[in-house]
Amino acid sequence: MDRSKQEISPIFLLLTCLFVTCLLISNIIAGKIAQFFGQPLPAAVIVFPLAYIFGDVLTEVYGYERARLVIWIGFAANLLMSALFMITIRLPYPDFWKNQAAYTAVLGLTPRLVLASSVGYWGGEFANSFVLSQIKILTKGRWLWLRTIGSTIVGEGVDTLLFIVLAFSGSLPLTVLDGMILVQYLWKVAYEIIATPLTYMAVGWIKRKEEIDVFDYQVNYNPFRLEDSQ
Repeated sequence: MDRSKQEISPIFLLLTCLFVTCLLISNIIAGKIAQFFGQPLPAAVIVFPLAYIFGDVLTEVYGYERARLVIWIGFAANLLMSALFMITIRLPYPDFWKNQAAYTAVLGLTPRLVLASSVGYWGGEFANSFVLSQIKILTKGRWLWLRTIGSTIVGEGVDTLLFIVLAFSGSLPLTVLDGMILVQYLWKVAYEIIATPLTYMAVGWIKRKEEIDVFDYQVNYNPFRLEDSQ
C-alpha cells in the first residue's frame, strides 16, 4: 500500500491512547512490589508488557514510521508526567495536609529512576518496532507469531537490561541485579507468548477494518526522523 495515502484513523488514535496509557500507568504503579508465584516483582509487570503488544500492533498494521511517532509521543508524555510529579511533591502544603509522606511514597520519582525508565523504554520500544518490521519483510508477512515474539525477545531484553542497570547498578549486589533482569525478562516474554492469540485477533480485525497492511520497504529507520519517507 502507498503509505502516503494513510490517514489518521479513529482506530489508530485509540491504539495510541492505549499505548501511552499503559506506559504511564506502569510507571505510576511501579513502586508497588507484588509477589507472583513466590517471586517479588514490580506491579508494573502486569501493565507494561501491554505497551509492547500495542506497539506490535501499531508496527504490524501501520508500519514503523507511524509506530515511531507513537513511541515519541509516549516518551514525551512520560517525561512530562515525571516532571509534574516531582514539582507537585515539592510544592508547599498546609499543616492540615497529613498525606505528604504517602503522596511522596507513591508518586516520588528520583531523577535516576526517571532516566533509567526513559532510556530503557526508548531503546526497547525502538528495538522492538525495528525487529518486527524487518522480520515482516523477510517473511513476506507470514508467521505473525514469529515477529511479535521475536521482536519482544529483543525489545524487552534491551528495555529490562537498560532499566535495571541504570536504576540499580552500584546500589544492589551484582547477583541481585542478574536475578532481577532474568526474572523480569522471562515474565515479559512469557506475557507476550500467552497474549499471542489475542494479538492475532486484534491485528486481523484492525487490518480488515482499516484495509491496510504496511510493509516497510525503503523506510528510513532513523529513530530521530519524525516525518514519513513519502
